[in-house]
Amino acid sequence: MDFMNQAIILARKAFAHNDVPIGAVIVRDGKIIARGENRVQKSKNPTLHAEIVAINRACKKLGTKFLDDCDIYVSLEPCAMCATAISFARIRNIYFAATDEKGGGITANARIFDTDKHLWKPKIQQMPEFADESAALLREFFKQRRKAKESQDE
Repeated sequence: MDFMNQAIILARKAFAHNDVPIGAVIVRDGKIIARGENRVQKSKNPTLHAEIVAINRACKKLGTKFLDDCDIYVSLEPCAMCATAISFARIRNIYFAATDEKGGGITANARIFDTDKHLWKPKIQQMPEFADESAALLREFFKQRRKAKESQDE
C-alpha cells in the first residue's frame, strides 16, 4: 500500500531530526491530504506526535474539525493520546504497521477503543506486511540513542 510507504518515509524524516521515527498520512478520496512525522524533539513539544501533526494539517487544509471521510495510515500503533485525537477528529479508519507493546493505545496498554464510552470509534486494521520495516527503524533509532547516551556517560 503506497500510503503506508509514505508514512514510513515520514518516519525516516523524523529519525533524521532525532525524533522517534513515526510517520502518518491522512487520506481522503484516495489521495493524501496531510502528512505528519514526530516533531516532539524538533519543536520541544510533547504533543507533536505524527498523528497530531497530520490531523492539524488535515483540519486546516479542509477547514473542518471532523475528518469522518478520511483514513489515517501510521507506521506505529497510535498511543492513547493519538488514538483519542483520532476519535475526536472522527477519522473513519486507522491503519497501522507495527504494534507498540509499551506505548500503544489500541492493542496494548490503554486499549481505548475497548470501551463503549467513545463517541466515535474508527475501524482499525493492522498492516503486518509493514510491521518489520517499521519496527526495524524504531530499533535502530533507540540503539543509536543508547550509544549516544553511553558516550555522554563516559
